[in-house]
Amino acid sequence: MLVLPPRLTHAEAPACVLMLRQGLAGQAGSSTVLDASALAQFDSSALAVMLECRRESRALGRAFSVKGLPPRLRELAALYGVAGLLPAAP
Repeated sequence: MLVLPPRLTHAEAPACVLMLRQGLAGQAGSSTVLDASALAQFDSSALAVMLECRRESRALGRAFSVKGLPPRLRELAALYGVAGLLPAAP
């Protein structure tokens, strides 16, 4: 499972993408679960980071899902029309 940090804004996004890429490279298995439950402070950059993680995961042939998406971020994803790309983990 990959874990997002408590703060993910435009300033933290590039480092977070790098961290997630490294995590994906070190993972085995057929699916990627991204844990967003620690997110407390974020902006729309968090969605961009999550979508990049999804793209990277799918490029590796893995399923992708998100655990613990904060309600405010879920609303933002719906507003931008990308909520369907960030399915909830079982």
